[in-house]
Amino acid sequence: MTIAKPGPQASPLSQPFWDGCRERRLRLQYCPDSGQWVFYPRALDPRSWSTHLEWRDASGRGTVASFIVVHKPGHPAFQEDTPYVVALIDLAEGPRMLSNVVGCAPEQVRIGQAVRVHWVEQGGEVLPKFVPEEFAHKEKD
Repeated sequence: MTIAKPGPQASPLSQPFWDGCRERRLRLQYCPDSGQWVFYPRALDPRSWSTHLEWRDASGRGTVASFIVVHKPGHPAFQEDTPYVVALIDLAEGPRMLSNVVGCAPEQVRIGQAVRVHWVEQGGEVLPKFVPEEFAHKEKD
């Protein structure tokens, strides 16, 4: 018996992010008042308190800030994927995103490693995961 993996639950605030993912575009909020990128989706910029936020395409590039290797997942549907990497990615635009690093063995992931977005279809959704730049030539977006 296969157990379905739980997926993201979009809200009206996060819907543009998930719509961008379906188009394989990493869309983040940008505040022209502060000149800063914002992630996770919010109603206002946490730096300037401005509600003037625009959705813009991000580069999809970043670096691994921290990571863990999961051997015992919190949900049984992810057991078949173990071991897998959950990482904090410092995006080139500034925000930090929680995601997975894929396309290499967990022991090949390093803090400070350059990564780029890699789109993965899961349960009818398209999720942004990241692949190390040195392994990116083996992956296709």
